[in-house]
Amino acid sequence: MDTVELKKEIEKRTQQIEQILRRYLPQASGYQKLIMEAMSYSMLSGGKRLRPMLMLETYHMFGAHHTVIEPFLAAIEMIHTYSLVHDDLPAMDDDAYRRGRRTTHVVYGEAMGILAGDALLNYAFETATQAFSMGEDPARVAKAMQILAQKAGIYGMLGGQVVDVQNEGHKQIDADTLDFIYRLKTGALIASAMMIGAVLAGANEQEVSVLEQAAVRVGVAFQIQDDILDITGTAEQLGKPIGSDEKNEKSTYVTLYGMQAAQEQVEKLTNEAVDFMESLPVKNEFLTGLLLHLAGRRS
Repeated sequence: MDTVELKKEIEKRTQQIEQILRRYLPQASGYQKLIMEAMSYSMLSGGKRLRPMLMLETYHMFGAHHTVIEPFLAAIEMIHTYSLVHDDLPAMDDDAYRRGRRTTHVVYGEAMGILAGDALLNYAFETATQAFSMGEDPARVAKAMQILAQKAGIYGMLGGQVVDVQNEGHKQIDADTLDFIYRLKTGALIASAMMIGAVLAGANEQEVSVLEQAAVRVGVAFQIQDDILDITGTAEQLGKPIGSDEKNEKSTYVTLYGMQAAQEQVEKLTNEAVDFMESLPVKNEFLTGLLLHLAGRRS
């Protein structure tokens, strides 16, 4: 699949996911309708929809095609979005723009920004539980729920964010700590996406384990590329201010090892991830192409 064709397929799948996300968002009504408006504002502000896309493609890779995947596609994007809403708050990164428009707390106020993030996290699990009533194997749905909860929590994304915040202002942290942050803060939710897709499709434990190893590498590479773009990109390309890592005095792979080493590590981790994918008995050409594409993204 060449680059032009791959980009067309990414756009096509992004549009399909957007439609699913809109269906699962709550309708703004009742006394609490403001929080529903804030949730939709946060969710529908664009973005790559990478996590639901990885989940859906992994699900299809194992030959499954059922609507049971849809609540989980929406749920994982809600969890990702809540983390961004809270990251943008004044107590965290204090960013005024995300994906080219004003951040949730700037539009709705800081208190409502906090509540919008809380609402998205809670509603994510409310949404995912809808899969139990869709006629598929409840044991698979339960396992998928378990993965989603663990990878989003203190042993996953949230745990990585905690260590990240703890180390703000430390000009230099050790490589092991930085790797821990990246594997959890970014890698865990990406691993969750691919693992859930596989579990719901009936993959065995060994196959799910291989996917987890591939996905964590994808996540770390994705975060390192973010570090690179925070220096080399523009606000127009990224849809948010650049230089936020320096502003918040964060150690990154670039500050620790230098630009060239960071770029080489992105390529190394991506190739390792693809090797893991190639070891599986099933293949998805688009998914492999997507992983390679992420390593060279400019936004």
